[in-house]
Amino acid sequence: MLSEEQLARLIAEKVAEELLTFRRCEECVRNRDSRKFPDGFIPIGVSARHMHISQEDLEALFGKGYQLTKERDLYQPGEFASAEVVQVVGPKGVLRVRILGPVRKQSQVELSRTDCITIGIDAPYKYPGDLKGAAPITIVGPKGAIYKEAGIIQARHIHTPPDAAERLGIKNGELVSVKVAGERGVIFSNVLVRVSEKYLLQMHVDTDDANAAGVNCNDLAELVRL
Repeated sequence: MLSEEQLARLIAEKVAEELLTFRRCEECVRNRDSRKFPDGFIPIGVSARHMHISQEDLEALFGKGYQLTKERDLYQPGEFASAEVVQVVGPKGVLRVRILGPVRKQSQVELSRTDCITIGIDAPYKYPGDLKGAAPITIVGPKGAIYKEAGIIQARHIHTPPDAAERLGIKNGELVSVKVAGERGVIFSNVLVRVSEKYLLQMHVDTDDANAAGVNCNDLAELVRL
């Protein structure tokens, strides 16, 4: 069991990490409509821990009729970081987690493996929209708390519009490999391709993957054929 001092220090560290990630990504958002990429390359977006929430769960945590408050736009059009933050509680600790909008049909909390170790849960590695076997967690808001199977580690994936997918030679639902260059260069495999008219081209990795490869938002990754 963590002491109050240890818990306060842990929360402060996680808040600082989240703020750093959002600041790094602000440049991505500012330049998202004007950037040009070399053939075969994809911009990287580093995804800090966050929650997608249903209207039902939002009201359970923040009160009847509650609506999310937009704080800043995200890279993908129509998506935003809200001002609302919840506490995600596991057997060994607590994490401060920001809610992303708009609301969705089902709630899910996307964490890194490091986050899971911190709070003592064993969340599965899942592609977007798949919550089968999600880890049970307690989510606490200012007006209530919920306990549900909603904790996952989000698998690497690429958002792309159809024209970029055609140019890259990739298809919706395909699993591809992507190379990141540099001193800590790696090849990420099993990266899911998601194609939609509403998307801008970007590959999402979590903070563990980003730290392992030494990359930030706005860096480029190269599609490779193995």
